[in-house]
Amino acid sequence: MTDFFEKAYWLIGASEGLGRALAKRLDAEGARLILSARNRERLDTLNAELTSATVLALDVTDGDSVRRAARAVGDVDGVIYNAGAYEPMRTTEWDSETALILADVNFTGAMRVLGEVVPKMVAQDRGDITLIGSLAGYRGLPAAIGYGASKAALVSLAETMRFDLKDTGIVVRLVNPGFIKTRLTQKNDFRMPMLMAPDEAAARVVKAMQKRRFRTDFPAPFSWLIRWLAVLPDWLVYRGK
Repeated sequence: MTDFFEKAYWLIGASEGLGRALAKRLDAEGARLILSARNRERLDTLNAELTSATVLALDVTDGDSVRRAARAVGDVDGVIYNAGAYEPMRTTEWDSETALILADVNFTGAMRVLGEVVPKMVAQDRGDITLIGSLAGYRGLPAAIGYGASKAALVSLAETMRFDLKDTGIVVRLVNPGFIKTRLTQKNDFRMPMLMAPDEAAARVVKAMQKRRFRTDFPAPFSWLIRWLAVLPDWLVYRGK
């Protein structure tokens, strides 16, 4: 079981929602945190509530910003990529600028961060990587242009990394939550099954991080339903279309 005490974790996407709750949980476990997001002011207010953390603002869509931050962070025991953007969007209402921002924050930003972190971990043959995906990454869903595709890409990335690093000292972990009550899900105008509070979701993430298990989906049984939809044949999913 992973012991967080005095371990250094770089938490990217810490300023709001799940990331903010996760920072508090890990701090309570004794972890030393580097808190990153774009909003420095929100990070500072979070830092004031924690016992062992530092603030390092960055923009995951800016390669130079990521490289500078990675140099400042130095060697860490683990990295958690939780940066996320969301906007409900149907194909019939395509907004290219917004769709590209979603893809950049949710997936390409992870590639930028991991490109700085993974080579160091490989050289040292140790490290802990947690990628926060989404149940929306398992099957294309309505009104999820940009978001669903970017989370599907993150799921695929995590799976590839797990294959490639399985015989090393690096642990790769994928955590796929369902609906979490945040400023992002407030944009939805539909019923969200088994909607969770950020602190409840953060507790699930920390529990997942205490194990070497690769994939954690929650909450059940909603996650079971989504995984079931993912394996249904297309003729059944798109019947009548």
